[in-house]
Amino acid sequence: QLQLVESGGGLVQPGGSLRLSCAASGFTLDYYAIGWFRQAPGKEREGVSCISRSGYSTNYADSVKGRFTISRDNAKNTVYLQMNSLKPEDTAVYYCAVVNSCWGTQLTFGSWGQGTQVTVSS
Repeated sequence: QLQLVESGGGLVQPGGSLRLSCAASGFTLDYYAIGWFRQAPGKEREGVSCISRSGYSTNYADSVKGRFTISRDNAKNTVYLQMNSLKPEDTAVYYCAVVNSCWGTQLTFGSWGQGTQVTVSS
């Protein structure tokens, strides 16, 4: 089973920072590329960032590039998303998922978790 648990969300003021965690349960995370996704109210889920199996290749949506940083610690079986300079439009539920690739058409595997709520508001 590909089970991932997101955490680290919360309420933050514009310009603030949060660090999200994506922890794997029941499998070894270092075999897989991992993507972060988000879903805002009334919108479809969108890709935010992705990290390769090695951790050396990453990509980002244009809307977050320069503000967000994805990383992984395979020893802790965890992928992180450091979010800086947060904007109100970043408000969404954030999810992580195993993906086939960080480039081209992405396919996700396993079930979506609960996600973690990020709210950016003053």
